[in-house]
Amino acid sequence: METNWTEQDLLLMQRALEQASAAALTGEVPVGALVTDSAGQVLAEAGNACIRNHDPSAHAEMLAIRAAAALMGNYRLPGCRLYVTLEPCVMCAGLCIQARIGTIVYGAADPKAGALHSCYKIGSDGQLNHAPIVRGGLLAREASDLLVGFFRARR
Repeated sequence: METNWTEQDLLLMQRALEQASAAALTGEVPVGALVTDSAGQVLAEAGNACIRNHDPSAHAEMLAIRAAAALMGNYRLPGCRLYVTLEPCVMCAGLCIQARIGTIVYGAADPKAGALHSCYKIGSDGQLNHAPIVRGGLLAREASDLLVGFFRARR
């Protein structure tokens, strides 16, 4: 995985990890996400809320992208970055394509459902009309530890 991270990348992923931790405190799977504009300003952030919202689509990425699009007044977010603590699933990767997210930065890889590198190659397989830049592995250990601890406590 990558190691060329800026201080801003680290701070933004830490903020996404804070969202993930907050989600875990409410019983949600600890995944957090945020969207920045092209200048690096945070537009929206969220943690998973599927259980709380009774909504299987209430993944952190979905909630953050919806909020960012509403704030921007546009369903397209070109030049925006998504920071997410776990490699996006098929649904969220598809949303990133539809929203035209410019860059996706994720923490931990998801070997069971990751749709950008681990299981599928959505956006980089040449099959779609948009191909975001994808960078993985930022604070992966911290993101993974949150998930492992959460599921260990549930077993």
